Amino acid sequence: MASKRRRLSNPLALAVLVTLWQKPMHPYEIAQTLRRQGKDTSTKINYGSLYTVVQNLEKHGFVEVADTERQGNRPERTVYGLTSAGREEMTEWLSELLARPVKEYPIFESALSLLGALPPDEVTTLLEERVQNLDVRAASERGALEKLYESVPRLFLVEVEYQLHMIEAQAEWVRGFLEEIRKGSMPGVESWRHFHETGELPPEFT
Repeated sequence: MASKRRRLSNPLALAVLVTLWQKPMHPYEIAQTLRRQGKDTSTKINYGSLYTVVQNLEKHGFVEVADTERQGNRPERTVYGLTSAGREEMTEWLSELLARPVKEYPIFESALSLLGALPPDEVTTLLEERVQNLDVRAASERGALEKLYESVPRLFLVEVEYQLHMIEAQAEWVRGFLEEIRKGSMPGVESWRHFHETGELPPEFT
């Protein structure tokens, strides 16, 4: 499946398209639906950016005004619906994201690429703290997921399952890495330690 340059690339835009695929809604209802369905755990949502996203989707012809509604003395609300172009964009975009792995830049990966700037023993202490935090987070996520299974179909929880799996996988990797540093079995760990003790940069680090 060939990828294409999309006019909108904000993941929130895709979440809005999928939400409007369910039925026409006004922006406030879109936000409430996303939160009720737990999508705020995988997509960053705030009202200001959501209204902007809806406006951009309308500008590109992916959504259109379907109705306006008023409740009591409240201001009139604009209800948006998905256009045929929006449905096509939603299908293509979601299919591409599911099928094609892309390079992402998580902040922990960036920190790992720079950890040589800290002494090995300090890195060990920091990573031990990270593992503890990951274990606490995994236990919390696991408990919440088990509770959600009681009332929410698994189809709507797969992203939470994935998040939990990634937390557990990261904790497992960090534990293995820590063991290598402690045992000194990681290639270059002694040179790394020597550099921080003497300030002399080993040839293999240049």
